[in-house]
Amino acid sequence: MGNSVAYPVYRTTDPAEAYARARLLCGLLARRYEEVRVGPELSTVEDVRRMAALLPDAHYDYTEMRTHPQTDEPLYFEVDVRTATDAELAAEVPLDFTYTELPAAVAEEEFVRAVGAGPASIGWEGCWPDEPELGSYASPKYDGVQLVLNSDECEWSRKVSGVHTVYVHVTKFGDLGRAERLAAAIGGSVLGGPEQGC
Repeated sequence: MGNSVAYPVYRTTDPAEAYARARLLCGLLARRYEEVRVGPELSTVEDVRRMAALLPDAHYDYTEMRTHPQTDEPLYFEVDVRTATDAELAAEVPLDFTYTELPAAVAEEEFVRAVGAGPASIGWEGCWPDEPELGSYASPKYDGVQLVLNSDECEWSRKVSGVHTVYVHVTKFGDLGRAERLAAAIGGSVLGGPEQGC
């Protein structure tokens, strides 16, 4: 979704409900691209195990940069999450993986259920319909829907366990009117000011 402007339009403590509202928004896109981008922060061994069972080929990495104690050289995560022991993984968490295209064989609902208490995101890209009478036009590079789990920020730098937020991404410059109309269409409202999309 490029460097879009995102508006929070729905927030709940129920991840399944948040997902359902996000999917309703996806249905309002004039065109939706095939890829679904996901990214979680995995803070426990159990989180890693659940996600590895779902996405075994994802490229895992440290959530925060680590360096070698003697050389100060960057350390990279090189453990195979599929074969590592619990003790090995416990020494490595928190982990995340880069946004990746969710394989077609993996249901989005499975990803939502696999997320632990750490923040995570699912993003659907596309473009909203043109509304020339309202001065709103599609912005294919920036439009889309994002579900952020366990955070109330689009870039999910702040963890808020049990809070799940749905965002609409609208153009590079923002479009509050469109965000308000989209929010109303799913029984929500714009819950705050514009945020920088990712």
